[in-house]
Amino acid sequence: MEPITDVEKLYTLVDDIAVSIQKHADKTYLEALAEAGEAILNQSVSEDLPREESIRLEKKITQDIPPEMEREGIRKAFQLAVIKGMKEAVQPHHAMTPDAVALFIGYLVDKLVSKKESAVILDPASGTGNLLSAVLNSVTKNTAAYGVEVDETLLHIAYVLADLQEHQVEFFHQDAIEQLAVPPVDVVAADLPVGYYPKDEVAQNFELKSSKGRSYVHHLIIEKCMEHVKDGGFFVLLIPNFMFESEEAPALNKYIKEHATTLGLLQLPESMFKSNQYGKSIWMLQKKGKDAIQPSQALFAELPSFVKHEALADMIVQIDKWFKEQGLS
Repeated sequence: MEPITDVEKLYTLVDDIAVSIQKHADKTYLEALAEAGEAILNQSVSEDLPREESIRLEKKITQDIPPEMEREGIRKAFQLAVIKGMKEAVQPHHAMTPDAVALFIGYLVDKLVSKKESAVILDPASGTGNLLSAVLNSVTKNTAAYGVEVDETLLHIAYVLADLQEHQVEFFHQDAIEQLAVPPVDVVAADLPVGYYPKDEVAQNFELKSSKGRSYVHHLIIEKCMEHVKDGGFFVLLIPNFMFESEEAPALNKYIKEHATTLGLLQLPESMFKSNQYGKSIWMLQKKGKDAIQPSQALFAELPSFVKHEALADMIVQIDKWFKEQGLS
């Protein structure tokens, strides 16, 4: 059956190129996917493939790219390819933010920056750039962005994806906890990596270092980013529900009270996860500063299933109302 949508057409093309590069250049699918994106950007295949194969792929590139492809279509096509590649990868940090959640985070970021003329956004754990792309595609203001990723393959995909969508993003290949070389930003939007940070000597410089044993990577990233968010700036973070139940939670709560204000906590529907222990929420924070607000009431809610469109629409009406009542939009 022939592909019928532009997303399917682009995915089929990207996948064809990636599979060929994977086969002939002895690379993983994710490595080949980044090269496939480069091939589409440059309208030519740079990998050393058999001549007949290069000619075939370059002909497909000129003929099969959908005209006037929208940014969201490009993101979704690459998302499908990344998901395929993730099945081959075994690293635990190779996981993608669910599409509906990424778009919802984008909606929240757009609300938070609605009164600004422009906004600078940071994702300190950008992975393949899918979440950052979804946010940039959702924000209606003029935006610039920074993405930080320690995995070179994922960073390459993120770079290509941003270029294909013509987003203004500067990427850094670094450990965001050990080194975060970005200027002050308006918003941090991230799907926080969860677990223990292996570099004890680096963690020792943080307030949120563990009182014993290894420190939590998700705590350290929050502290590091707090240094790079402007006064009155925002955090929109995807966090595990157990984050406030660990033995280090009191230290995190104390740190947040000193430096920021919780604007809201939106629990994702349980149906999205295999079990309650894997459940996640979206945490909205504002760094303290002269322009920061003190919400009359924080936004606490359990989100309905994203497939229940009517219930979700009702929830968005309530969230929109809350933003207006707090003077945020």
